[in-house]
Amino acid sequence: MSKFLFLYSEPTASNQVDGQTPHGIYDTDTEFQSDSLTTCKYVASKLGHPVMQLEFNSGSIYACFEEAVSEYSQQINHYNTKNWMWEHYGNTDTGSGYSGTGSHQAETPNGGMSLFTLSEQYGQAVNVGGNATMFTGSIILSASKQVYDLTSEANLESSIGTKNRLEIQRVFNQGPAAISKFYDPFAGTYDNIELIDSFGFGNVSPAVSYILRPISYDLARANAIETNDLVRKAAYSFELINNKLRIFPVPESSDAGEKIYFHYYKRNDRTDVTQDYTLNKVSDPSNIPYKFITYTEINSMGRNWIRKYTLALAKELLGIIRSKYAALPLPNGEVSMDGEALKSEGREEKANLLEELSEFLEAVSKKEQAITEQEVANAQQEVLNKAPLKIYIG
Repeated sequence: MSKFLFLYSEPTASNQVDGQTPHGIYDTDTEFQSDSLTTCKYVASKLGHPVMQLEFNSGSIYACFEEAVSEYSQQINHYNTKNWMWEHYGNTDTGSGYSGTGSHQAETPNGGMSLFTLSEQYGQAVNVGGNATMFTGSIILSASKQVYDLTSEANLESSIGTKNRLEIQRVFNQGPAAISKFYDPFAGTYDNIELIDSFGFGNVSPAVSYILRPISYDLARANAIETNDLVRKAAYSFELINNKLRIFPVPESSDAGEKIYFHYYKRNDRTDVTQDYTLNKVSDPSNIPYKFITYTEINSMGRNWIRKYTLALAKELLGIIRSKYAALPLPNGEVSMDGEALKSEGREEKANLLEELSEFLEAVSKKEQAITEQEVANAQQEVLNKAPLKIYIG
């Protein structure tokens, strides 16, 4: 077996670890370089060096150290993704993936804008939002013609082709405004009408007299006129079946050449589930812009966890190496190796450290912080409720 290669002297160059790690993710970080040496000494001492021979070199410990930092970075990024995923949804910055290094910046909550993004379809259903474009179309009325084929006779802002359908959202077929029927606009003389019009009263009063009434009177009268037209006359309405529009009432000769407008969606736009509005944008945890955390910015608590995790990885690795040799022959007997014990101990420590970190991150998550603030607020309210009130004597 090869001897453990270890540098006992203090490093003379800051890049002594440069090139010794498998991926080189943190090799340019000066604090990672210096801590890798001290962590290497710490791990070697905990594994029994120099009393016991270690069956790997310092490069193996550097690899464990790099893996420990990457694992800590991954756990932190999982925590941030859990808390802030929807704050990034739809953003244009998708990061630089594996090759990038550096910490992510503090998040700025956008006030729950992701809720609006996710509810676009609900807004689209009531014509106040959505991700499908609403178009405008029109038909030209003909005398005595009541039914119009929208696919062949309508003027469409955007054609639908032969394999698509229209989804009509609104048809603008309303009768004259009730306000225009309040009074006879030609009552009185021309001069009086011009005078009343100059004050803005020409549409609601004849020129011969004017009585100022509350607005409720106008609303009640307008409602009465509309109800009268609905019951006693042919109501302005429509019927839509299979893209054929039936107009009510039947157009008269005076209506010929007039247009009726409508709003519509293309059905394929409404039912298409392969929208590309998140193309080259954040759409899921795979392209959220979190990178490997810069080791320099990790605080003492994080670095302590990384050292312990490095030791657990080194134990597991040494255990795997020693497990290949159950016993070593000696002149007067043999010596048993502790590979299985080391391997089991290392894996158990890894699991415990990951569980400890996961529980801590969960305890400081947005959800738990909100629950804590609620409990504190309730406790403060209970204290205030028991405080004696002043008695005022008048």
